[in-house]
Amino acid sequence: MTRGVATLPPVLRDAIWTEVRSFSKFTAENDPHRDRGFGTFDLPGTGRIFWKIDSYNPSPNWHSENPADLAQTVRVLTVMLASEY
Repeated sequence: MTRGVATLPPVLRDAIWTEVRSFSKFTAENDPHRDRGFGTFDLPGTGRIFWKIDSYNPSPNWHSENPADLAQTVRVLTVMLASEY
């Protein structure tokens, strides 16, 4: 999580994590690459939240050549306030 999310009160952080874990409202707007690796939602008290899953090689110094291969992929989830983008 980014600094902005980390500084929110625990009740708001918990609500954000709950929404990210259960997110299923993928649309062309919030999932432009159609890989379910990005999403957005609005949460009262925080505004718009972005989350993204990036696939890196095991180093992790570069993106994975084959994200479907778990032997050569480390996934990193980032959750941020839209205002931090």
